[in-house]
This record gives sequence, structure tokens and C-alpha cells, in this order.
Amino acid sequence: MPPEWHPQRWLWVGFPHLSEEWPGFLGRAQEQIAAFASAVAESGQEVRLIVRDEVNRARAAALCSAKVKLEARRYGDVWLRDTGPLVVERDGRQLAARFGFNGWGGKYLMDGDQEIGAELAESAGLPVATADWVLEGGALDCDGTGLVATTEQCLLNPNRNPHLTRSGIEARLQRDLGFHRVLWLGDGLINDHTDGHVDNLARFVAPGVLAVPRATGADDPNAAIYADAKARAEAFGLAVREIPSPGRVETAGRIEPASYMNFAITSRLVVVPVYGTPHDSDGVAAIAELFPDREVVGIMADAVLAGGGSFHCASQQMPELL
Repeated sequence: MPPEWHPQRWLWVGFPHLSEEWPGFLGRAQEQIAAFASAVAESGQEVRLIVRDEVNRARAAALCSAKVKLEARRYGDVWLRDTGPLVVERDGRQLAARFGFNGWGGKYLMDGDQEIGAELAESAGLPVATADWVLEGGALDCDGTGLVATTEQCLLNPNRNPHLTRSGIEARLQRDLGFHRVLWLGDGLINDHTDGHVDNLARFVAPGVLAVPRATGADDPNAAIYADAKARAEAFGLAVREIPSPGRVETAGRIEPASYMNFAITSRLVVVPVYGTPHDSDGVAAIAELFPDREVVGIMADAVLAGGGSFHCASQQMPELL
């Protein structure tokens, strides 16, 4: 499985369409996802924006750059990082690795989410290899050397694969995706409904180099989680690059899992979600230092976050052959 900075043929992006998932935020969430898709398309990379129906196709067309390609397909949630195909290479050919999907531990089961991954794979001309366990793409981040990072909170959660031990999961990561080393981080962000996906906590930015957040402010709710991730990564022998966190972000008194780590790496552009906090510019600048070969932009994602994720969660890349 190539790292995300490997050249990409196109990027799939999901378009929000369920008002019950985005109560009071659907319109703005659509605008923010459209801004994300348009920025990537305007950079010169193909973007395939997946829309639910013709009504949403019209809405997306009104919001997006003309360079964004629209595809109407049946899906529930927009988080294609988790329901879309994970493209791997075996014996010089690409295939789509597909896994069981149970709505993040049975919390959110929506029409079409079981099928959209195979459908996108078929549209790309990819054969599908289906594995015998539950896994979401956002639970993994790799550096292209056979190393993958994940969290114990998610992959060892009994709501996914209660019959599998840590060693059993490690064996399946090697068998199905080619990962022969696993960095086990602990918990993910507070109130992350995915049970702590790593793509909201820590991201590889180069082989052996992991970016993790640094707490900003004495009231940062995830300070201990960030410190633990850093300590585990350094003990593993990785170089760690710290990124300022957004700090404490709340909606009606509820702590939100806001993270700059949910950035999307594309062939020419890195898109960082921002939330209107005083730390946004520092977060984008710190990530820009890690990608000197790409333009790095911050795009508002507070309404997207209201639905439970951000730009990385809503997208899945189709890589070039290695």
C-alpha cells in the first residue's frame, strides 16, 4: 500500500447529503467539501466528487469548480476514507482491498455504505480482494516502508473484531496490506465517534517521520493523548514533528474532535482543515514546513466536523502504480 504522498491518478470525495447527519450544518458542510474538492481540482489533479442523486448533483455543480467531475452513486455517509477501496499493489498490478464495514462498531449503519467501496473499485477497473475482518481506512496511516500506525482504541476495540488478538490483527495487516511493522498508539481524540482513528491523531509525512499534535493552552482536552502518542512514536524509533493543535473546540458545551491532522495529501496540494480558532494559521504553517514540494492551504471545516470528520475522512486517493 503506497503512502499518501505517492503520485495519485485522482481523488474520490464524498458530498454531504443527509440533513439528519448535519442538523443545521448541511448547507455549510456542502460548501466546505465543495471548496476542498475545487482546490484539489484547480491544482491540476482529477477529482471525482461522489453525489447521492440528481438533486445533490445540481447542488454540487453550483458550488464546485467546473474541473470537478461529479458521479451519482448510492452511499450513506461521506467518509470514503473508511468505506472506499484501499488500493494496494501485488505482483505489479493494482487491486482494491476491501474489508468488513459495520458502521464504526455498529453506531452508524447507512444505506449503500457496505457496497460503495466495491462499486468505486469496479469503476476504476480494479479487481477486489475481500478480507475476513472489519477495518476502516482512517484507522491506518503508512509511510511506504511496510510500517503502519494505528490506535489500540480502534483496532483492539471489541466492537470491531472481538475474536482477534493484537497478534492476529498484526498478521492480517501483513497478509492483506503488506504491513510488517505496526506502531500501536493508544487512544484517539476525545469524542471521536470512530473510536480513535489515527488519521485524526498522527500522520506520516515522510518515511520514518510522524507528525503529532502539540497541546495549545492549559485547557486542551487532548493534551495527555498527544503526549502519549509522541512518547510511543519516539520509543518506536521514529522522528516526531509536532504540530500545534486547534486547542479546545466546543459545540454547545461538547468537546469536538477538531484536528489539523486530518489533512489530505494530494499530488500537488495539501489541504488542512481549519476551525476558526486562534491557532489555525500556526497549524497550517507548521504542516507547510513538512511539505516543501507542495502548496499547503487551510480551508474552513467547522461544519464538516459537525458531521463527525474532516477532509481526509471524506476522501480516498487512487494512486499511480509504484
